[in-house]
Amino acid sequence: MNLTISGHHLELTPAIREYVQSKLSRIKRHFDNVIDVSVILSVDKLTEKEKRQKAEINVHIKGKDLHAESIAHDLYAAIDTLIDKLDRQVIKHKDKLQEHHSMAKRLPDETPEDAVAGAA
Repeated sequence: MNLTISGHHLELTPAIREYVQSKLSRIKRHFDNVIDVSVILSVDKLTEKEKRQKAEINVHIKGKDLHAESIAHDLYAAIDTLIDKLDRQVIKHKDKLQEHHSMAKRLPDETPEDAVAGAA
């Protein structure tokens, strides 16, 4: 898994990097076919009282790209809600894949000869 963490208007400290990596281990626990992860952390300073911390993530997995973003007053809170959103998306994608495979197993394969015999 390739992991890219970047900051806009923000200095990335080792503590923030470690926090993001530890939270992403939760995603890998559910779905280990992750190819590429890009995390963007930014600070929007509207006024001194209104600082918005924004966290975005793009995850490339086999067959799909997932995107989530979160805004909070605290960067760690934004990362937490971001990972929660991404976790729900990954679980939903995994369930769809499993449902698709189980449906293929339940339906009997019909050969063209069976279809012709049934029509006659």
